[in-house]
Amino acid sequence: MIGQRVRELRISKTSLTQEDFALLIGLDRTYLSRVESGKQNLTLESISIICSGLHISLSEFFVPFKDIESNGNENKEKRIKNI
Repeated sequence: MIGQRVRELRISKTSLTQEDFALLIGLDRTYLSRVESGKQNLTLESISIICSGLHISLSEFFVPFKDIESNGNENKEKRIKNI
């Protein structure tokens, strides 16, 4: 879910390739690729670096996740409305 969000924002906010965006923010392209494909966990520090490169706040990054219920299940109807 987070990797998908990174990819969506990278494309919509920057139109940069993974390689160009990774260079811009100082991360390895293969790391960014693994993040976007959901194969790599992220630290809050890495998310913060990505957000800085996207010129968004951490809270803006996490907006689509605000409707996740405390038991771990998504309220899909609310999430779809937020997209």
